[in-house]
Amino acid sequence: MRWLSSCLGVLLSVVSMASAQDSKTTLSIPCGVTRTGLPLVSEIDADFLNFNHSKPRALIIGGLDGAKTSSNQVTQLGRMIELRQHCTLATIAVGNPEGLAASESTKNSAGGTPSRGYPPKAKAYDDSTNPESIYLWRWIGMLGPDVVIVVERGEQPAVLVGSVSSKHGPSLKFADGLSPATSPSDELTAALVVQAPADVGLIPAVTVKVTEQSSATELVTKLLSSGSIERSPARVELLRRLARRPLEVAEELSMPYGHQLNEVAYIPALALVGRLRLSELTGNPKHRQDVERIVQPYYSGNKNPLGKNVNASTLSGHLVFGELADRTGDARYVELDRLAADLGFDKDGQPLAAMPHHSEMSDAVFMGTPILAQAGRLTKDTKYVDMALRHARFMTKLNLRADGLHQHSPVDPEKTAWGRGNGFVTLGLVLTLSELPEQGPAHDEIKKLFTHHLQTMLKHQDELGMWHQVVDHPESYRELTVTCMTTFAIARGLRRGWLDRTTYEPVVRRAWKSINMRIGPNGNLVDVCTGTGKMKSLREYLDRPANFGKDDRGGAMTLMVSTELAYAEREGKLTLPE
Repeated sequence: MRWLSSCLGVLLSVVSMASAQDSKTTLSIPCGVTRTGLPLVSEIDADFLNFNHSKPRALIIGGLDGAKTSSNQVTQLGRMIELRQHCTLATIAVGNPEGLAASESTKNSAGGTPSRGYPPKAKAYDDSTNPESIYLWRWIGMLGPDVVIVVERGEQPAVLVGSVSSKHGPSLKFADGLSPATSPSDELTAALVVQAPADVGLIPAVTVKVTEQSSATELVTKLLSSGSIERSPARVELLRRLARRPLEVAEELSMPYGHQLNEVAYIPALALVGRLRLSELTGNPKHRQDVERIVQPYYSGNKNPLGKNVNASTLSGHLVFGELADRTGDARYVELDRLAADLGFDKDGQPLAAMPHHSEMSDAVFMGTPILAQAGRLTKDTKYVDMALRHARFMTKLNLRADGLHQHSPVDPEKTAWGRGNGFVTLGLVLTLSELPEQGPAHDEIKKLFTHHLQTMLKHQDELGMWHQVVDHPESYRELTVTCMTTFAIARGLRRGWLDRTTYEPVVRRAWKSINMRIGPNGNLVDVCTGTGKMKSLREYLDRPANFGKDDRGGAMTLMVSTELAYAEREGKLTLPE
């Protein structure tokens, strides 16, 4: 604890000047966390978040070398009104907070070197030695600046330009005449011009060396006032993504996702549900026909939908049969739906204390509750509705924290509010609410649980519109599935009139912007937490890998939210920016 307190003291003293800026125009946003729990913090002009802004967008980073010299210079640059005549600005003054605290070491506390090792080769974000490099690499990619300037301590002032050749893309014309040299190939500026961070696009970058007696002000001002900084390939790609409407995104996602149900489980099943919804939205029957073809082995009885090893995911996977029952009127799909719902009762037909296979995890609010409510609506048998309420009460009592978030499970003494674990709660409650009769005690109680949890989640949406891997730890990574699940729940609430549009529409607009940015070509996704069981500490949740690229879980959730937003737009219940 002495080490952590010392680190925090040094960090706060360095960034205090930047924090003193006008809070209405500058946002202080965490963008990562070290092994000892220190946050990486970015100070961002509010205009920087407008990707269509006419001015170039510059990101200046200091302190990767652990030096006060570079950190202080970036803090001073961040306070310069003059620079904003030429650009919108984001800064990270302390890129290596642990090194700064440890007598200005280039190393962090785990022996890593945050100024080197780019592009990172370790899996995000569980690198045990150099997590700072991974957080920065992904942060820069999703920020999409037009130029990155790294300020470092040197023996004499110089400008070092990353390894650039015409075949590698972005021009560095603005650095002409500034005595460029080549930086080491694994430094950040060298890597940014040859490999796209977060697979978004290349970014022009330079390293500015400073001494204790010299200043980066004149040189950086010259760079940014040159008038030749063009939109980076990264920014151009993010603008392309942001221009897409939800329906367009859903159609893109339907190509790689929703094409199998090898076993009945929630991930492939929700992707199939997304394609069923896409059929309705587009009027094209091909998606529904293909889904019916995919589930045919279960429909015919050739395959047992419960499989050999029933688990919680099996239960929620049966939701696809209920969706098909709605669209076809076929009683066989109702029978398949009930197979899962009936597991909530013993051999004598008496309700269990909770749905089986809940494993004490908050996931089970989604895994067990909606399938019961769906079966109740399809069969008009109130026993399923009663059991849905019973199960929701059981899980809520087990994991609801006093602050309104849900711990993932009781085995963690730190009561960590895992991101997707809370997404499962919100998604499960809103799907359950959607199946219940509008009048009745079950509807009222589930709605109360839903709105209470959502009100708590709103407190933790960040400035970019995202929710995090650990909901109440903004230094943890921005996680795609919890953001999709929460956004889906809000959109459904707006469609059904359960939520106030004035309060919740801006929340959806911010979230959709970030979701849209994280959906790349061919269904490649940014930062989907891998499957996660019962972890026993906050650190273990922080270290859960974030999958990058194609991901079936992320694909299912992005399909669900994009189609829900398309419905809401069509029905006039939501307006998203053009």
